[in-house]
Amino acid sequence: MSDIRIERFAPGDEQGILDLIVPIQREEFGIAISAEDQPDLMAIPSFYQTGTGDFWVARQQGEVVGTIGLKDIGNGDVALRKMFVAAPWRGREFGVATRLLECLIAAARERGVKTIYLGTTAKFLAAHRFYEKHGFDLIEQTQLPASFPVMVVDTRFYALSL
Repeated sequence: MSDIRIERFAPGDEQGILDLIVPIQREEFGIAISAEDQPDLMAIPSFYQTGTGDFWVARQQGEVVGTIGLKDIGNGDVALRKMFVAAPWRGREFGVATRLLECLIAAARERGVKTIYLGTTAKFLAAHRFYEKHGFDLIEQTQLPASFPVMVVDTRFYALSL
C-alpha cells in the first residue's frame, strides 16, 4: 500500500492545501477560481474546526495529497466541503478518498451529527459514483437545509443520514 496518513488540519498546512486544491479546480475542472476566492482555506480553524466541524488532510511523505472538510451548519447538520485528492493518489489502489470520507463520517457520528450534506458539480462524475457508493442519496436543492452553503458551481446535491 502506501504510507499515506490522515491527520487533522494544523496551522501551517494552508499552503499545501492551496497547492492541491486550486490546480484541481482550475486545470482539471475548468473552474475559474483562485485562492483569494476561497477565504475559508486561509481560516480553517475558525471556519471549519468549530462546533461539530473539522478539517483533515491526507499526507504522503509530508506532502498534502488530499483534503476533506466538515462545516457545522446547525441543527445537527453538517456540510461536506473541499474533498480533493491529487490525481496520482486517486483510485482504489491507494484508497485516499475512502479513508478521508471514513474519517469524516466517523467524526460526524462521534459528534452526534444527524445528516451530512454536500454539493458538487455535474462535471464531477467520478465523485457522484463515489458518494453514491458510500451511501449518499441524491437530493433536490430544495431538500437542503436553509443553512447549507450552496456554491455557485453546485448543481447536484447529496445527503447521508447517520
